[in-house]
Amino acid sequence: MDESQIQAAAETIRNAKAMIITAGAGMGIDSGLPDFRGDQGFWNAYPMYAQLGLSFVQAANPDHFETDPHFGWGFYGHRTNIYRDTVPHAGFRILQEWITKFGHNAFVVTSNVDGQFQKAGFADDQIFEVHGSIHYLQCTAPCTGNIWINDGSFTIDESTMRSRDVPKCPRCQRIARPNILMFGDYSWVSKRSDRQERHFNEFIYLNKNVPMVVIEIGAGSAIPTIRHLSENLGHKQKTRVIRINPREPQIQAPHYSFAAGAVEILSRINNVLRFPPDCKNG
Repeated sequence: MDESQIQAAAETIRNAKAMIITAGAGMGIDSGLPDFRGDQGFWNAYPMYAQLGLSFVQAANPDHFETDPHFGWGFYGHRTNIYRDTVPHAGFRILQEWITKFGHNAFVVTSNVDGQFQKAGFADDQIFEVHGSIHYLQCTAPCTGNIWINDGSFTIDESTMRSRDVPKCPRCQRIARPNILMFGDYSWVSKRSDRQERHFNEFIYLNKNVPMVVIEIGAGSAIPTIRHLSENLGHKQKTRVIRINPREPQIQAPHYSFAAGAVEILSRINNVLRFPPDCKNG
């Protein structure tokens, strides 16, 4: 890996006035979260679904909450438990240190539903979760547009991937589901994410004339929402994208591409920001 690229990326961060962190599923790998990339990755994380012949797309299907809610909540209850127990990796802290140290105006846009940015201390009003969050619930129907905190507990039989516990809508007593945009989903209540998106658009407008750095981490091309956002932002004047992705790092110049994980690259950039080359040379 070219050290000059690390130094150039560090200088871009140092000189920026605004920072947007765009994150996909790869952001959580260094925290020990499972990689659902491709059916094989999903089945490695959830062998029971391999035995059932179900892909990630089929497991993450809202129909389960109508036809077999204990099975639907087997997958999402298990994930809820994992995300609650996960400790965000050191890369989150490094990003926060940069925001504070350089006085960046900052915003996070993520396709992840795990709530790890909030858990790491990022302000909730500076995060746009494009697919919603597992830490919020809605009615399956939905009977209203209400969204509420997921404070339920989930006991999962991992031999069948069924949950003993199934939350219900407090208004109509129908089954509740995560407030997440699933595959083939026509009943997702998007108002929480819509509000976040409005805040993000306001952020873009207020920072449209300042030097901006976009730090994209772990965003793949299978569902390219985050990659496309980063590239669109990169077309703006005074904006540079730093793409961190061990499998699909490609991005055109003048942007930066790093084929490694989040903690490795963020730490290497941080070493330059802490100890610039001229300081290292005495």
